[in-house]
Amino acid sequence: MFIAIVAVLVGLGLLIWSAERFVDGASATAGHLGMSPMLIGLTVVAFGTSAPEMLVSTMAALDGAPGLAIGNAIGSNIANIALVLGATALVSPIPIKGNLVRAELPILTLATVGAGILLLDYYLDAVDSVWLLLGLVVCLYLFNRYQQDHPEDKVTPLANMSLKAGIIWLLVGLIALALGSRILVGGAVYIATSLGVSEMIIGLTIIAIGTSLPELAASIMSARKGQHGIALGNIIGSNIFNLLGVMAIPALISPVIIDANALWRDYGLMLLLTLFLLALGFKARHGGAISRIVGSLLLLTYVMYMLLLYTNAK
Repeated sequence: MFIAIVAVLVGLGLLIWSAERFVDGASATAGHLGMSPMLIGLTVVAFGTSAPEMLVSTMAALDGAPGLAIGNAIGSNIANIALVLGATALVSPIPIKGNLVRAELPILTLATVGAGILLLDYYLDAVDSVWLLLGLVVCLYLFNRYQQDHPEDKVTPLANMSLKAGIIWLLVGLIALALGSRILVGGAVYIATSLGVSEMIIGLTIIAIGTSLPELAASIMSARKGQHGIALGNIIGSNIFNLLGVMAIPALISPVIIDANALWRDYGLMLLLTLFLLALGFKARHGGAISRIVGSLLLLTYVMYMLLLYTNAK
């Protein structure tokens, strides 16, 4: 038990340390490469913080549980909006710029609706996976094209960090984020098991939140440093990677039959949260922010969702 407690503390400390290095490296790299904070959040940061979901989905599919992989992708998206965005907004209200409404949020909404259409027959196969991956390529192209048309969104490189140093800290921070979340989740699972907490509750809480810890750490640290573009871009980009990348992995390995209840409950909530985020963007398109009140509402939604899962699992 003592070792598990130490593991939780070490994992938490590593998450905090690595998130700061990761964000500094990301913002420096963005500036030197002429990328906006939003774009690097949508691509490099989002891909990196989605790595745990990709690993979990691949292993689940190889272990003959592809449905678990689909649930992981959808559940992580719910956690990204309700938990990660909610907690980040509590730390610091997140400004919403006009380009977010014109490009990023509509693309996320279309990706969510498109993935939902493929899931309507409660079946996902290799052909569906190809469509999802093509959608991911199109999204990345549109993000890059938008930045080329709006060079004013680019930022000045950090004066005290070179491009080489930025890339190194970006990679070091990413690896340490994954390691820190792994250590923390492992320790937490051991403690919960020792205290008699059921595997079902552990899966619904510790594991579900654990795969979103990199997003949570990176987004909160970005907000604290005033890099709101990275924070919001990370959440939007991670959700797109989860929908079009992570969800495509299991069906490439083995066809997936989707549970009807899980589809309408879990995908339905994910869609509602995405539409809510889009509505927030349109409301604040002339200058506004995701406030602490909205952040509290999102966190409350996540707690209620956890309670619903627990109730239905009984």
